[in-house]
Amino acid sequence: MSATLERLRELRQQAGTVAPPVPAAAMARPSEAVAVDAVRAPRSEVPEHIRRLLGLRERLRLPRPAPLPQALASDRRVPGEEIEAGLHYVEQLTPWRDVPPAIDAGFGKLGTIPREHLLHFDTETTGLAGGTGTRAFMIGAADWRPDGLRLRQLTITTLTAEAAMLRHFAAWLEPDTVLVSYNGKCYDAPLLNTRYRLARLPSPLPGRPHLDLLHPSRRRWKGRWENCRLGTIERQVLGVVREDDLPGAEAPRAWLDYLRGGSARDLRRVAEHNAQDLRSLAALCLHLAL
Repeated sequence: MSATLERLRELRQQAGTVAPPVPAAAMARPSEAVAVDAVRAPRSEVPEHIRRLLGLRERLRLPRPAPLPQALASDRRVPGEEIEAGLHYVEQLTPWRDVPPAIDAGFGKLGTIPREHLLHFDTETTGLAGGTGTRAFMIGAADWRPDGLRLRQLTITTLTAEAAMLRHFAAWLEPDTVLVSYNGKCYDAPLLNTRYRLARLPSPLPGRPHLDLLHPSRRRWKGRWENCRLGTIERQVLGVVREDDLPGAEAPRAWLDYLRGGSARDLRRVAEHNAQDLRSLAALCLHLAL
């Protein structure tokens, strides 16, 4: 061991520097002491073969290079009009015939409701787990107008636009609004309540009548098909067959890809999926009221 230290001192002297005395505590671990001493020495004073031996340590001490900026995709068109920074709004009318002026909501234990009081709503979110880490990036709502079903959608393309989206959605609810959803009591409404609370805004949802169509659908058709998901009810009851539809599970990926600079193509498909959900909610509500 002593011969090794002497040899290292000779190498340091050949490089033009004199090695400092080795402390007694370092004698127990000479390789570590020499390594630390060599790393601290100026690079020009350390012999080449010693630098090669300590190359791993030197690389670890170098700063990491900054990531290269990602180029934006050429297709960044988000549906609708940008009504506030990062908030896009879409409105469209679906013609609908033979809609009764009032809906018998006895299937949901709510009695008769004027059709213009119904607000069908659905969210597209960053995940299905819920909790404070999940947010809605799109809120869609549909209500009855004299000439058909009006569809409205709010989509955020920046995180800072969430509060504006929540304020606009709250403005769509009147004192006599009755909410209509599919599993909204367990998922959409609690999630939105959490987002309103985190944004320090009053939520317009608590205390309102809420027709959750999942529960009467289960009572009527449970066991007849493999499940009672909205897509299954659409095919079996409403005769709706979706073409080129982006599955709901792909919605978080589509939005996050856009935020990272990706194409807006799949985000537009999410909007189409959401619009069909709203039309199906309205049709299912009318079917259950028969």
